[in-house]
Amino acid sequence: MTGRRDFQEPPRSRPDLVIGREELFTSAREQLSRGGSVLLHGPAGIGKSTVLRALAADYGGAARTVLRCSATESESHLPFLALADLFGLVLEDVSGALPGAQRTALESALTGRGESTLQRDGLALRLAVLSALRVLAAKGPVLVVADDLQWLDAASAELLGFAARRLGDTPVQMLCAVRTEGQEYDRHLPASPPDTLAVRLGPLNRTQVSALLDHRGYTPLSRSTIRDIHRTSGGNPLFALELGRALAESPARPRPGEPLPVPTSLRALVLSRLEMLSDEARRTLLVASAGARPTLALLHAAGRENAEAETARAAALGLLVTDPEAPALRFAHPLISAALYAEAPAQERRAVHAALSTAASDPIERARHLALATTGTDPDVAARLAEAGALARDRGAPSVAASLGLLSARHTPADSAPGPDERRLQAAEDAITAGEADLARDIARDVLTRATVPAERVRAWMVVIEAAGQALGEVDAVFPQVLADAGDDPRLLAQVYYQLAWRGLVVEGDFAEARQEAAHAAELAARGGDRRTELMALSFQASTETLMGHPDAPVTVKRALKEPQDPYVACHHNGAGSARFRWLIMSDQLPEARATITALLREVRRRGMVESEVHFLRFLADTELRSGHCGRALDLARESLRLARDSGIGEGASAMLASLAEASAGDVDRALALAREAADHAEVDGDQMYLSRALAALGYAQLVAGDPAATVRSLRRVRELEQGLGINDPGRGRWHGDLAEALVRIGEPGEAQDVIDTTRAHALRLGRQSVLAVLDRAEALVRAARGEHEAAVARLTSVQDRLGRLGYGLEEARAAFALARLRAQAAALPRGGARPLPGPASYDEAARLFRRCRALPWLRQVDAAATAGPTAVEAPAATPAVSLDALEGLAAMERQVASLVMEGATNREIAARLFISVKTVEATLTRVYRKLGIRSRVDIVRLAAGRRTT
Repeated sequence: MTGRRDFQEPPRSRPDLVIGREELFTSAREQLSRGGSVLLHGPAGIGKSTVLRALAADYGGAARTVLRCSATESESHLPFLALADLFGLVLEDVSGALPGAQRTALESALTGRGESTLQRDGLALRLAVLSALRVLAAKGPVLVVADDLQWLDAASAELLGFAARRLGDTPVQMLCAVRTEGQEYDRHLPASPPDTLAVRLGPLNRTQVSALLDHRGYTPLSRSTIRDIHRTSGGNPLFALELGRALAESPARPRPGEPLPVPTSLRALVLSRLEMLSDEARRTLLVASAGARPTLALLHAAGRENAEAETARAAALGLLVTDPEAPALRFAHPLISAALYAEAPAQERRAVHAALSTAASDPIERARHLALATTGTDPDVAARLAEAGALARDRGAPSVAASLGLLSARHTPADSAPGPDERRLQAAEDAITAGEADLARDIARDVLTRATVPAERVRAWMVVIEAAGQALGEVDAVFPQVLADAGDDPRLLAQVYYQLAWRGLVVEGDFAEARQEAAHAAELAARGGDRRTELMALSFQASTETLMGHPDAPVTVKRALKEPQDPYVACHHNGAGSARFRWLIMSDQLPEARATITALLREVRRRGMVESEVHFLRFLADTELRSGHCGRALDLARESLRLARDSGIGEGASAMLASLAEASAGDVDRALALAREAADHAEVDGDQMYLSRALAALGYAQLVAGDPAATVRSLRRVRELEQGLGINDPGRGRWHGDLAEALVRIGEPGEAQDVIDTTRAHALRLGRQSVLAVLDRAEALVRAARGEHEAAVARLTSVQDRLGRLGYGLEEARAAFALARLRAQAAALPRGGARPLPGPASYDEAARLFRRCRALPWLRQVDAAATAGPTAVEAPAATPAVSLDALEGLAAMERQVASLVMEGATNREIAARLFISVKTVEATLTRVYRKLGIRSRVDIVRLAAGRRTT
């Protein structure tokens, strides 16, 4: 008998499992929990064995007996070997319960003694395996764990299949893994029970490969290197780890533009079929591996006369994949190409690049091959590479431009003008644009070890600061050094003070200081004739003034947009176009804001400006969310978050916006997790500005989740943070109405009114009409809490109309929902001869508006409220006197339920908001009645009314 302790992996290796495998692991675990079986399948190295072992360790405790076998190719010809692995340790436990013929057959097969074979008494042996499993299952559940089914000996595979098809309801489950290519796993299903779930393990994405390498300790690798590892490995975790290990252990990194070095272990794995090719065919494949998009025409131009026949032979061996519809040749796996190139001698590789430097049709590709064919410095080659880099930059390929810039620097003589370090710095700036901050930082730090010219040193320091992103606190020590290098040169000082403005905002959280430093930077840049830095500083000043609610903001925005413009600044995420977008969206000009940000997003994508693309996707998602296009906003926010995680840029900000979108249109639990992730990022980076945004998103998600007390805690902290930061424009975070609404729900209408009054003063001064409408919606809830129901209905009716005219679809729907809920609650209260509230007590309008927005979490709340309907109110008998202090004696869940009853919520509505069952609500209310000495919901409602009149 084998216990689960046999399957526990060392603690260090277990986390590999969850990297990129969370969903399929959960799916497999749920299948096992339901009593089913699981077959994991996928290509070699994809992680099947890791997942299999972890599932066995995780689920093995639920089984009384765990049987295991792991086949190998070298042993696959030995009959009954897998059967011996499975039953060898339990033979004594089961043999006594088997009929004589079956016992003899099983013992003979496991021990090799006797003459029993499948040919002589195969049926007895088949029945023996089935009976043995039933005997073990009679004592408790059995889990059969079998790895590498493809190497299972034929006799054992047939026996397992026979038993699996006949187990029926017997508590025997199978957890197996098999190496497959494509979907050919189905031929292994006969060896598994009929209810088996087939789970395919696919390649990891770039973020998951990065996490895997980081977990294994390969942390010095740059993001550009990780990108190359992901591309070369095809997302295969085994290949990625081997490549990462080889790079981490290698003293020399590959030259820019060269494929990754492939360790010998992987070369042997993927190149064994090359031995069946002629030397000339291998050379043809080497040319194909060196080309960016190899075609037969390119191979011919590079001197490979028999390319058709040689590539056809390679395709027949599975090395190439050919498609008659596509002219480009494709290797069956990227690793084959990399291994082939790594295997070739350096002289042969240079000869191949020399041939391609004239054969390739694209000038960028020709320049790259020329560089890789050249050794030593050569000013002509360096100049051609610099020209190719500029062309790549203009084409919107800054990553390619950075690679070409490094090649150009390598071939630039030391006494040239421009010099090698100047070209390295251009490459670093291109890397920043491409989102490769690690590469840019490494280049700049390298330049700083040699540079003595102030302009070069300041330029390098600027790259170091830019590469820090939001974590400017990590480069605090840089600023005194760069100020010293800048001396009294206004052009250089302007660049420094622009970064100091960002430091004042992000690190110090001081908007006034940030504005002052930005204005000083703009003045210095104008004096030094640096129009680009002047425009960046003015754009920063305009955005800061907008957030502050400063009266100069409109004027500064116009100054930032004044001609002459710089094309780079115009579309940069901190440039003039971005400043104009912020002004438009905070001024409720949603159509203009959408048109502006859509044009900016299109341009940065054309230019390959990854960091700006991350931010502009987020800005567009924010615009769509405000407009009530929640489904579209969710798609954009998720795209922004994926790109942010892939590039390591703006992860916290993208997580914040994704949280808002998930809470409005997706998964509320995910919204809560993303908001906390965003807050963690901001805390780690020391970014007070985005910390307030993240906490505002958390508060909104908590409100949608039905936790007003948590909402109040989060948004009170936001209020404190923004007061300290000097942010006075309520159009920035738009959390004020949510805070007021949550305060009403927890019985604090006085504080809610204070929030409304304070915020309204700023909104009136700045003309923030949508904010004023949301505040009026919150104030209607305050009035309703005080018993002013008719005034509350009138206010909500007006608010819904105003928000609709302004184009804020989601806020309009929330107003309609509040109005319907108020009427339904009022209908449930005993009103005597009082005049009923105007309008129908129906949720249809709110449901229609939320459905139009695709605001699914809100729509679920509406459906729950509509299904429950108004609560029938009993005719009161003598009402017991209830002390308000008695509520303090209730447990936390009891207080929450009682509080929601006070708001008029039905049992179904309470269950939906607290994520509990209706039966749990009913049981909790029974305890509340007993503790308070009352008899029904009506008494709790009367208690609420008593609270409002005190």
